[in-house]
Amino acid sequence: MELSFLRVAAIVPQVNVADCELNVKNIVACAHKACEAGAKVLLYPELCVTAYTCGNLFSQSVVQRKAVESLCEIKNATSALDCVLVVGAPLKVGVALYDCAVVMSKGEFIGVVPRTYITANDKKWFVSGTNNVNGLVKIGEDEVAFGTDLLFVQDDVKIGIEIGSDMMAPVAPSVNAALNGANVILNLSATNEELGMQKSIRDKVKALSSQYAAGYVYASCGYGESTTDLVYGGKAIIAENGKVIAENTPFSGGDDIVIADIDVELIDVERSNNSVFVDFASEYGQRYAEVAIEGLNLKNENSDGIKRYVEKSPYLPKDEDKNALCAEAVEIQVMGLMRRLQFTGIKSVVIGVSGGLDSTLALLVCHKAFTRLGYDYKDIVGITMPGFGTSGRTYNNALNLMSELGISQKEISIKDSVLQHFEDIGHDVNVKDVTYENSQARERTQILMDYSNRCNGLVLGTGDLSELALGWATYNGDHMSMYGVNAGIPKTLVQELVRWFAYNSGNEKVESILLDIVDTPISPELTPADEQGNIKQKTEDLVGPYELHDFFIFNVMKYGFSPRKVYGLANEAFAGEYDDETIKKWLRTFYRRFFTQQFKRSCLPDGPKVVSVSLSPRGSWVMPSDASVKMWLAECDSL
Repeated sequence: MELSFLRVAAIVPQVNVADCELNVKNIVACAHKACEAGAKVLLYPELCVTAYTCGNLFSQSVVQRKAVESLCEIKNATSALDCVLVVGAPLKVGVALYDCAVVMSKGEFIGVVPRTYITANDKKWFVSGTNNVNGLVKIGEDEVAFGTDLLFVQDDVKIGIEIGSDMMAPVAPSVNAALNGANVILNLSATNEELGMQKSIRDKVKALSSQYAAGYVYASCGYGESTTDLVYGGKAIIAENGKVIAENTPFSGGDDIVIADIDVELIDVERSNNSVFVDFASEYGQRYAEVAIEGLNLKNENSDGIKRYVEKSPYLPKDEDKNALCAEAVEIQVMGLMRRLQFTGIKSVVIGVSGGLDSTLALLVCHKAFTRLGYDYKDIVGITMPGFGTSGRTYNNALNLMSELGISQKEISIKDSVLQHFEDIGHDVNVKDVTYENSQARERTQILMDYSNRCNGLVLGTGDLSELALGWATYNGDHMSMYGVNAGIPKTLVQELVRWFAYNSGNEKVESILLDIVDTPISPELTPADEQGNIKQKTEDLVGPYELHDFFIFNVMKYGFSPRKVYGLANEAFAGEYDDETIKKWLRTFYRRFFTQQFKRSCLPDGPKVVSVSLSPRGSWVMPSDASVKMWLAECDSL
C-alpha cells in the first residue's frame, strides 16, 4: 500500500582507526542488513570510512588514497542493493582536503557534499566547502557532482545533507536546503561524549526537524573510534516534524542500525499549511542543483507494515505532560468563557446538566470561570431535564455533582411537554424514530433558552468537537447555544479532562462522582432504558468508537490524508484492537457523516479552539454544505 513513507536507516558501524579494510567490511555488512529491512536511504557517520579520530593521519597520502579506494569498494559491493548510501570520507580536491558525505546508489556515485563549517581542531586537516558549488570531483575513474548546493531528488522526496557541527551554525546549511525544498535532512556527525550531550543533541535534532517541518536523520560515530582523550558513544536519531520517531541506545559497543519510516506527505502538508515557511522559501531560497536518484523506488511498499510509532490517541497528553496539558486545555476554555461573560456583562449561566461527559465538563469549566471572576456559584443554574431515556445513574450523578459544586439546581421533566408535542404534530409515541429523539433534544434546548431569558443568563453549550464532526447533534437542539465551551475538545480529551478534574478536585465526593461519569457509557439517552434501568442506547454502538473517530478527525482535518492512508495508519495504530473490516466500516461512516452533516457546522455558536483542529465555520473549517463525498467513499470501498 503506497502511503508516502520513506524508510531510512541511521547506521553506526564499528570502526578501527585508519583501518579502512575493516571499516569497509562493516559498512557493507550494515548496508545489507538495513536493505533487508526495507531501508531505502542509509546514513553513516562522519568520516566513517577511515574513522573520525585519525588526527594528523588525515594528512598522510596513504590514508587519502585508501579512502578513495574504499569508497569504490563500497560502491561495488552494494551495487545490487536497492538503496542509497550516504557515507563519510575524506576527499582531496586539488590541494585541499574536504570532510565529505559521499552519496552512492546501484553501483554509481551520484554526488559529494563537503562540510561547510569546520571546527578549530578540524581546521588542522580540512578546509570549508563553502565556495564549492556546481563543481565536480573525481573518485577513482568517476567524475561526480561536488558542492554544498546539492539536493538528491526522486519525485516528492528531496534530500539535503549537512555534516557534523554544520547543524550548530546560526544559519546552518540545512536551512538553505530546506528552503530549496529538502524535506529530509541527513547529518553525518562525530559528536564526542560529555555529560548532558546526548540530551542536547536529541533536543537539537528535534528542534531542527520542527523548524524545517522536515525529517532529520542523525548518525554519529561510535565504538572503535580512538578513546585517547574522548569517547564516542554512537548516537542515531530519526526525527520528524519535532518528534523523535526512532533512536538507539548509545554505547552499544558494536554495530547499531536504527530504521524508521518518514512520512513525506505529512511533511509537505505541514509546509504548505505554514504560509510563513512558504513565503520565506520564496524570498530567501537559493537555487540548488537537483541530482536525480534513479534505478530504484524510494517509496515502494514494505510488506512488514509501517516502521514508526503511530499515535492512536493524538489528542491525549502523554503521561509526563498530562497534568500540565490538561490544565492548559481547561484554561483555554475558562479564559474564553470569562471574556464572553465580562464583555456581555452577564453574570448568570444556564447549563443543561445530564450527568454525561460533555455537560459535566462544561459545568466544571463554568464553575472554575466563576471562581476566577469572583461570581456567585448560585448564578450558575444547572437544569436537569429527565426524559424517556434518562437512567438513574446519570440522573443521580447530575444532582449529586450540582449539590457538591454549590450551584443552583432546577429539575424540569420534559415527558409531558414532549407527549403534548407528539399529539400536536400527530406522532405516535410508540414509533421511536428520529422525530421521537429530536423532539426531546429540541424541547430541552427551548427550556434552556427560555430560562436564560428569564434570569438574564447565557446558555452554555456542551457539544464537543467529535460530535460536531459526526453531526451527532440535533439541529437547533443540543446543536445550539450562546457559547459552545466544548466545541474545541474532542471526545477522547473530554474524558481525560473530566478525569483530570476528578483527581484535582480535592473533594472525595466530587472525585467519586466524576470518575463514575467517566465510566458511564456514552449515550444521548433519548430512548428508554432496559428493564433494569441501564442505558440501552449507546452512541458508540451507533456511530462507532470515538477513539477511532478522533483518530480519523486528526488525520483527515490536520493533514488532509486520503482514506487509503488514514486506513493504513489506523491499522497500524489499532493493531490487535480492531480488525481491518471494523476500521474500514467506521472510516466509511466517518466520511459519510462528516460530509452530510456540514450544514450543522455552518451555523455553529462561538466557542474556543483548543486542539490543533477546529470546526468553526468562521475561517477554521470552510466547506460547502453540499460537497459530494463520492470520491472519498469510492476510495473507502476500494480498500
